[in-house]
Amino acid sequence: MKKNRYLLVLVALLALALMAAGCGGAKETPKAAGGDTIKIGFLGGLTGGHAHYGIETLKGMQMAVDDINSAGGVNGKKLEIVQGDHGSNSSEAANVTQKLITQKVSAIVGDPTTGITKSAAQICQPAKVVLLSAGAVGPGVVEIGDYIYRDTLLDAVAAPAVTRYLAEDLKWKKVALVTTTGLSYSEGLTSIFKPALAKYGMEIVAEQSIMEKDTNFSAQVTALSQKQFDGVVFTGYYTEGALFMKEMRKQGLNQVMAGGDGLLGKELYELGENAVQGSMVYAGFAVDTQNATGKTKEFIEKYKAKNNNALPDMFPAQGYDAVMLLADAMKAANSSDPTVFKDKLAQTKDWQGVTGTITFDEKREPIKSPVYLQEVKGQAFAVKAVIPITQ
Repeated sequence: MKKNRYLLVLVALLALALMAAGCGGAKETPKAAGGDTIKIGFLGGLTGGHAHYGIETLKGMQMAVDDINSAGGVNGKKLEIVQGDHGSNSSEAANVTQKLITQKVSAIVGDPTTGITKSAAQICQPAKVVLLSAGAVGPGVVEIGDYIYRDTLLDAVAAPAVTRYLAEDLKWKKVALVTTTGLSYSEGLTSIFKPALAKYGMEIVAEQSIMEKDTNFSAQVTALSQKQFDGVVFTGYYTEGALFMKEMRKQGLNQVMAGGDGLLGKELYELGENAVQGSMVYAGFAVDTQNATGKTKEFIEKYKAKNNNALPDMFPAQGYDAVMLLADAMKAANSSDPTVFKDKLAQTKDWQGVTGTITFDEKREPIKSPVYLQEVKGQAFAVKAVIPITQ
C-alpha cells in the first residue's frame, strides 16, 4: 500500500510539472517571437575622432524613441535602443555590427560616416537586417542591397548646388582642392566636386593630399602659398580641417574654406579658433530660426530643453528622422520583421520629418531639398544661404 501511495504522489507531481511547463511555454511564446520591445541598433562612435557624429545621432534617436513610446509605441510594443559604440574605429565597426545583429535588432541606424556604413552594409544585407544611415552622404552605399537606406542629403546633389553658389554668388574663380587620401568620404566628395567646379567655370589651381589623423600640414600649405586662389575646397573631416586652416593662417594665407558635412561639428571652431571664422559647411539640416515651423520647430525646442539651450545640427535631426521612418514603416507593415517592413520603407513618399520632406526614389535614395550652407561665426554655425535643389 505504501508503495502504491508513493506511485500516486509521483504521478501527481509529474502531472503538476507538466501543467506548469505548459503554462510557462504559453507565456514564453510572445517573448520568443520578439518580446515586449522592438530593438533598434545604434552604430556609431561615442568616443574617438568622430564622437560628435555618434553622440549627436544617438541623442536624436533617443528623442524619437521617447516620443514614440510616450504615444503608445509601435504595434503595441515599445522601442528600445541597443548601443553599438565602435569608438570611431573602422576596424572595430564590423564586430559591433555583427554583435548588434546577434542581439536581434530589427534595424540598425548608422553609421554617420560613409566608409563605415559601407562596411556595415556588407554585413547587414546578407543577414537581412535593415540598415538606415543618418549620416552617410557619399556614393556607393544603397547599391549594396535592398536592406540598405539613408535619410541624408546626398553629396551628389548638394556639392554641385554649393559649387554654383560659390561661383555665382561669391564669385570664386580659382580654388585649391584638399583631399584626405584613403578616406572614402573625402575621395568620394572630391570626385563630385571636380566636375562641378569645371561646370561652373572654376579652375583648380592646386591639389593637395593629406591623411586622416595627420597634424602637420606645413608642406601642403607651403605649396599652396605659391598659388593665387579665392578659396579652399576641403573634402575631409573637421579635425584635419581645423588644423589645416590654422597652418594657413600661420603662413599668412587668408582664404576661407568650404566643404561638406564632414566639417560639421563644434570641434571645427573649438580647435580651429580664429582660423576657421568664415569657413563654410553645407548640410541637409540647419536651425533656420526665422523659417522653422511644425515638427522642425518642435524638435528644435525639445533638443534645446534637453541640451542646455544648445541648438541641434544635422546629426540629431537625421537620427530622429531615421527612427521615425523605421517606426512608420513597421506600423504600415504591421510588423517589425525587416524582411516585411523594408518594402514599406522603400515606398516612403512625401514623408514629413524634422529635416524636411523625404521621398525614396527607385534606388532607395532620399530626395531632399534644400541645402543649408552654414558659416562659422564665433563659436557657432550660422545659416549663410538656403540653396534650393533644381532637378
